[in-house]
Amino acid sequence: MEKPRPLWGNPLQFVFACISYAVGLGNVWRFPYLCQMYGGGGFLIPYFIMLIIEGMPLLYLELAVGQHMRQGSIGVWKTISPYLSGVGIASVVVSFFLSMYYNVINAWSFWYLFHSFQDPLPWANCPLNSNHTGYDEECAKTSSTQYFWYRKTLNISSSIEEYGSIHWEQAVCLILAWLVVYLCILRGTESTGKVVYVTASLPYLVLFIYLIRGLTLHGAVNGLIYMFTPKLEQLANPKTWINAATQIFFSLGLGFGSLIAFASYNEPNNNCERYAIIISLINSSTSIFASIVTFSIYGFKATFNYENCLSKVILLLTNVFDLEEGALTADNLDSMKDYLISTYPNQYAELLPQIKNCSLEAELDTAVQGTGLAFIVYSEAIKNMEVSQLYSVLYFIMLLMLGIGSMLGNTAAILTPLTDSKFLSTHLPKEVISGIVCFINCIVGLVFTMEAGNYWFDIFNDYAATLSLLLIVLVETIAVCYIYGLRKFEKDLLLMLGHKPNWYWKIMWAFASPVLIISLFIFYLTDYIRTGTLQYQAWDATQGQLVTKDYPSYALAVIGLLVAASTMCIPIGALIIFIMKRLKKRSVSTLE
Repeated sequence: MEKPRPLWGNPLQFVFACISYAVGLGNVWRFPYLCQMYGGGGFLIPYFIMLIIEGMPLLYLELAVGQHMRQGSIGVWKTISPYLSGVGIASVVVSFFLSMYYNVINAWSFWYLFHSFQDPLPWANCPLNSNHTGYDEECAKTSSTQYFWYRKTLNISSSIEEYGSIHWEQAVCLILAWLVVYLCILRGTESTGKVVYVTASLPYLVLFIYLIRGLTLHGAVNGLIYMFTPKLEQLANPKTWINAATQIFFSLGLGFGSLIAFASYNEPNNNCERYAIIISLINSSTSIFASIVTFSIYGFKATFNYENCLSKVILLLTNVFDLEEGALTADNLDSMKDYLISTYPNQYAELLPQIKNCSLEAELDTAVQGTGLAFIVYSEAIKNMEVSQLYSVLYFIMLLMLGIGSMLGNTAAILTPLTDSKFLSTHLPKEVISGIVCFINCIVGLVFTMEAGNYWFDIFNDYAATLSLLLIVLVETIAVCYIYGLRKFEKDLLLMLGHKPNWYWKIMWAFASPVLIISLFIFYLTDYIRTGTLQYQAWDATQGQLVTKDYPSYALAVIGLLVAASTMCIPIGALIIFIMKRLKKRSVSTLE
C-alpha cells in the first residue's frame, strides 16, 4: 500500500519554506551590486517591471503545478507528457550541481564565525613576517581583509592549473555544513518545517539590527544618497533590463524544482495564487531592505577610506613642507596644494608620485559583488566598528541562515523526485536516501577546498545553471500552456482555488514570459560567443591583486560539460521515450 504524501503542518510553514529558499545570498550580495552598476534608484524601475512580467507569473505557475500534481519535478512533467521526463531530470541535475558548490559558502561562513570571537578580529591587521621586522609581504601589498580571505581562508593558488592540496580546516567546516543540512532534512517536512521558521526569520532580525547600526555610522548617508540617486540614462542600456530580469529569475529560484517540491506537500485547496504574490513581494522587498543596509555600511567604509586617505596626504605634506600642525585640513587641502605647487614646484613634483588622489565618489564607484562583498567589504567595515566581534558574529550567523535556507530548497529539489520513486522508496528509507545525497555532495565539494578550489567554485557559479535554467523554465511554460493546455490548467485552478486565473496571468504565461525568456536565452548565448576565450580572475600574491587569465582547455571542457549535462537531458529524454514507444509499437505489431 502506497504511503500518504506528507504535508506541511500548516500553510505558514510552506510560506516560510519558500521565503527561506527564495530569500538567499543573492538578495544580500547581488542586488546591491546591480543597483550600484545600473542606475542606483533608477534600477528599481526595470526591476519591478520584470517582477510583474516574469517573476510572479512563473512563480505562480510552478507552485500551482506542484500543488495540483503532488509530485516532484520529474513526476510533474512526466505526468503532463512522457516526452517531458527530461525537464524534471534537468532540474534535478542543476540542483545537484548547485548543492555541490553552494554549501562551500556555508563552510566559509562557519570559518569566519569561529574566528569572530577573537579580539582583535584576525582580519583587522596584517600579520608580522617571519623575522618580526615588518608586515607579511603579501598582506602589505593588499589589505588585511583581502589577505585573510585569499591566504588564510582560501589559501589560494596563483592559477587554476595549480591544484594544490586540500585546506583541511575548510574541509572540516564543509563537513560541518553538510552535517547541519542533513540534520535539517532528516525527517522531511516534519524537520524542515520547523527549521525554516528560524532560517527565514532570523536574517530579518540581523538585517534590522544592522540597519539601526548602519544608519548611525559616520558616512552612512553618503552610501544611501549614492544608492537612491537615480541615473535614468542607464534605462537606455539593454544590460540594465537584462540584469533586472535575470535577478528576478534567479532570486526566486525558478527552474530548480525546489518550489514544485515544496508546493507538492500543500493541501490541494491551498491558495497558491495569493502565496505566489506574497512570496514575490517579500523577496523583492528584502532585496531593497538589504540594499539599504549594504549601502549604509558601504557609505561608512567609503567615507572611512576617503578620510583615511586625506589624513595620509595631509600628514605627508605637513612633514615634507614643515607646515604648522593644523594648518592643513580636509577643507583647505585643494587650495593648499595649489599654493605648494606654485611656491615649491620642484619639491612638489618629486613628491607627486606619493600623493594619492583621494575621491569619495571613486570609493563609492568601486563595484563588488558575490564573495567579494560578503567576505571582504563587509568584514572590512565590521573591523572598524565598535564592538566589532558582536557585529561579526551576527553577520556571519545571518549568512549561515540564508545559506542553509537555500540549501534546504536545493536538497528538496533532489530528494523529492528520488523519494517519489517507488523503487528507491521501497528499498531505502528516506533518511538513508538523504544521507547518500549529502555524502556524495560533501565528497565532491572537497574539490572546492583545494588551493585552486575557488577557481572551480567560480566556474560552477557562473556556468552550471544560467542557460540551463532559462531553457528549463521556457519548456515548463510551453508545456503547461501548449501541451497540457491553458484551458485545462484553468479548470485545475478552478478546482483548487474556486476561481479561474484572470487575463493578466494568462497573457503572461502564454505570451509575455516565454518571449522574455527567449530574449534572455539569446542574449546569454550571443554574449558567450562574443566573449571569445573565457577568462577568470586569479590571485597574484606578488602583486597583492587579482589578474585576468585565460581558462585552460580542460577547464573549458568542464564548462561545456556542465552546460550540456543539464540542457541535453531535455532532448535526450524525449528521444529515449520516442525510441521506446517505437520499439514497443514494433514488438506489438510483430506479435500480431
